[in-house]
Amino acid sequence: MKLFKNIPSWLKNKYFLTLLVFSVWLLFFDDRDIITTHFKHRQELRQLEHSRDYYLQQIDTTKKELDDLKQNAEMLEKYAREKYWMKKDNEDLFILPE
Repeated sequence: MKLFKNIPSWLKNKYFLTLLVFSVWLLFFDDRDIITTHFKHRQELRQLEHSRDYYLQQIDTTKKELDDLKQNAEMLEKYAREKYWMKKDNEDLFILPE
């Protein structure tokens, strides 16, 4: 009983103890604990930023390719033949596997 007399009264409060246990549970043991969630979100943010950079680069490449196709008719014909396997009426098209 002497042990309980040395403990301050605010530490013996059942509401404080409940809040303390609840806080510890949320911080460390819950499925959505703060520590794990923080690192998971950081990693997801890095992946999304990487994806954003990749797609911005792809957009720039596509815009440049589109400008080239709009300006050069020969380039447009080459693009149509290579990408969409288009041909002229008097030609035969042979597709070889890579």
